[in-house]
Amino acid sequence: MNRNLFITLLIVFNIAIDQTTKVMVRADIKLGEIIELVGDKFILTNVYNKGAFLGMGSEMNPTLRLIFLLILPTIVLIYVTYYIIKTKELDRLSLIAFCCIIGGGIANVFDRIVYGKVTDFFFIDLGGIFKTGIFNVADISVTTGMIMLLYSGIFNNKKNVKTTDS
Repeated sequence: MNRNLFITLLIVFNIAIDQTTKVMVRADIKLGEIIELVGDKFILTNVYNKGAFLGMGSEMNPTLRLIFLLILPTIVLIYVTYYIIKTKELDRLSLIAFCCIIGGGIANVFDRIVYGKVTDFFFIDLGGIFKTGIFNVADISVTTGMIMLLYSGIFNNKKNVKTTDS
């Protein structure tokens, strides 16, 4: 498959999955409603987030919120997209990771442009061991992409060290 087509399809897939789930949540779950999927351990709800991750920045004045939650992320997303298209040496895992990050980022920026806020709906609480804020599929895409990039960086660094030592 053509590399640029692969990049485009993966980014669009991430955006589509996120936007589809958000449309379903806005249509089927009332604002603030709580639906227990696995007791109180895994919950679906419907909240709007004017801020970024875990609501950070939601209390900023509108001008700062525009700059830090819309303009800067858009510039970064454009740059990262340019970077992955131009950098042919990226390994496949890093390429997929960047596509997940870009797709999730675009999906949340789209929400901010269209709705002025982001729809969040997942919540996980594993009894003090692990507890999240309320998040969405775009957040999962970005987080997964970051974990994949870390893994790829560590794995490729170890491979380079072995090659250098040999």
